[in-house]
Order: sequence, then C-alpha cells, then structure tokens
Amino acid sequence: MKRERHGKAKILTPEEIYLLFNQGLKNQRDRTLFGFCLYTACRINEAVTQLTADAYDRLGTVRPYMTIRKGNSKGKLASRTIPTSEDLRHLLGQYRPNSENEYLFPGRWNKGHLHPDSASLILRNACRSIGLEGVSTHSFRRTALTEMSDA
Repeated sequence: MKRERHGKAKILTPEEIYLLFNQGLKNQRDRTLFGFCLYTACRINEAVTQLTADAYDRLGTVRPYMTIRKGNSKGKLASRTIPTSEDLRHLLGQYRPNSENEYLFPGRWNKGHLHPDSASLILRNACRSIGLEGVSTHSFRRTALTEMSDA
C-alpha cells in the first residue's frame, strides 16, 4: 500500500469509489477529472492535458471516443482512442468547462491546464476527509486495468 507517497497505489473497491465520488470530491470538475482517469485508465498527466475539443464536439455533445494524444503520454509512441463509456459520458455531460480554455481541466484562473501535482493534492485532501489511505492519482489507472483483466 502507498504511504507517504511511496509504494504501490491502492486498487479501489466499488464502495471506496462511491464514497470518494459522493463525499470526498467536492466539485464536478474534480469528480469528472478522476472519473476520466478511472474510465479511460489514463495517467493523471494525460487527463489534465486533455483538450476540450477531444471530449466535446462543436455543439457541446460528448464525443463517442476520447483521444489521448501521444505528446501527453508517458511512452509517446502513438495517440490512442478510447470508447466513451456511459459512466464517463454521464460525468462529461454534467461537467461543462469554461469555453475560453482549450483544456478540459483548466488550472487556476483558467490559465493553462490543472497541474498534475495540484490534482494529486486535491485527491489527497478528499481521501483524508473520508478516511481513505494508500490512494494516489495512479489508483484509478490500477483499478481500471485490474477490472479489465478480471473481466
């Protein structure tokens, strides 16, 4: 288990996910950000650098596929396209980012994108408020990949 930001990130149970999304995360942007990580199995940097145009079309409709651009990926081998799950479509449908910012998850004062370290701090505070330990931004990726391998 991860402690003091060392070790493996915790794989979340459905109950922990429910608790985190309903009591820990305080606003729609944060729920959508970590839902994006969970439902696409992407890394936090891939999520925070996601462009609004890759999630919504010109009419504001959620796209059927999410594109993770190769420049934002750890391996940077190729862009990849991921089908938008119904759960992710629902989160994105409730979330409407500021149209002036090109990033899906804008940073403070709508300048650029949310920094991965800021996302990590948001998650740590949410987990602390509900008593979850060992959770990091990578937990969503581990949880998604574990669920896929178990299916």
